[in-house]
Amino acid sequence: MKTNFILFVSLFLSLNIFSQDSKGLVGQENWFANWTNFKPGITDYKDATIILSGIINENTTLYKKNVYRLTGTIYVTNKAILTIEPGTVLKGDDETNGTLVISQGSKIIAEGTETDPIVFTSNKGATVRKAGDWGGVIILGEATINKLGGVGLLEMNLDPSVSIYGGIDDSSSSGVLKYVRIEYAGRKLKNGTDFNGLTLAGVGNKTILDFIQVSYSNDDSLECFGGNVKLNNFVSYKATDDDFDFTQGTQCFLNNSIAMRYPLVSSGSSLSRAIEIDSYDKPENMDFTKNMTKVTATNIVLANNEENYEGLIREAIYVHDKSSLFLDKSIISGFETAVLFAENSLNKTKDIENIIFKDSTINNCNTFYSCEYHGNTVSNDFQNSKYFINNNVTKIASIELFRENNLKKNPDFRTRETSNFAFSK
Repeated sequence: MKTNFILFVSLFLSLNIFSQDSKGLVGQENWFANWTNFKPGITDYKDATIILSGIINENTTLYKKNVYRLTGTIYVTNKAILTIEPGTVLKGDDETNGTLVISQGSKIIAEGTETDPIVFTSNKGATVRKAGDWGGVIILGEATINKLGGVGLLEMNLDPSVSIYGGIDDSSSSGVLKYVRIEYAGRKLKNGTDFNGLTLAGVGNKTILDFIQVSYSNDDSLECFGGNVKLNNFVSYKATDDDFDFTQGTQCFLNNSIAMRYPLVSSGSSLSRAIEIDSYDKPENMDFTKNMTKVTATNIVLANNEENYEGLIREAIYVHDKSSLFLDKSIISGFETAVLFAENSLNKTKDIENIIFKDSTINNCNTFYSCEYHGNTVSNDFQNSKYFINNNVTKIASIELFRENNLKKNPDFRTRETSNFAFSK
């Protein structure tokens, strides 16, 4: 009995140490299983039975037994709570740019399960769905942003009376998104308005955002306008623009998440990245007494399905001035450049001090760091700095790096046990 106990304790400790030290996605089980879908274009969803439109201003529940058609922009207002049962399917209308907006003070409780996720998708039939078929999901909260005046209005053709975001309550809650898929959103309008798969504006850190997959967005999979957000187990797949975009002083903790890029899926001109970080759109619109954008990313994977740097995807991460990134226990694989600093970055020592890489792996990247102004000379400067800590550089094929990177099978983007790396610096 004593021997069995010792073996159990040893196994527990070894698993605990492995989970703490592992780079990339972690979990004793493959958490991609059951709820994700990498072939939504051939998934046969039932036809819509109920139309949702207009304003929801009282507590409302949507049921799995129905399929809902989002027609036009639907606003949840008046501190109402929209509850969505596990397994419910909601279809964004193509003709009217179906969009769901959770207004400031209201909440969404969309808590699916691993075997019964909630799905937002296109109203078009299988095989004809495409990126940008509908608007997307927008959540407006009361947390801090760094725009002058402390509040903002999204430029997405929304009703200004119910589309304010921002405030002072960083610990506010806008509800729950858990085991949720968002597919084929990100409509681009002729007037230049761009929608994302999921937009978080001034969202507080008590909002639960866990196990979310955004696929085939025609703009960003996720864009955060300020706020204080915690994101776990987020899967971005085949976004046309950025996978994760942060601006207006966002304070974000991104954990155990993945951006899956494809080299010929891009907004064009090599402007699409896995992560883009900036603190403002125009200096004159910014309150410099408020937080600059800061992203803390732990156990994330940025994977480009191209290891000879062809196609439209070049850099994994794009960082503007006065913005911060702390990358820990993560993997960047298959990009020409791991990090590109914006032209206005690195003119001061302070900019490089805002970027810290620790205990991470840069795999199959031709250039580690580059700057639009200074060129590749910044690569050596940064790699030899005190802000590049215990990282290693490798040349490992994706099939050897990840347990299963074939999406036709059961994908598992945790690293293989044989890919535990010895740190090179």
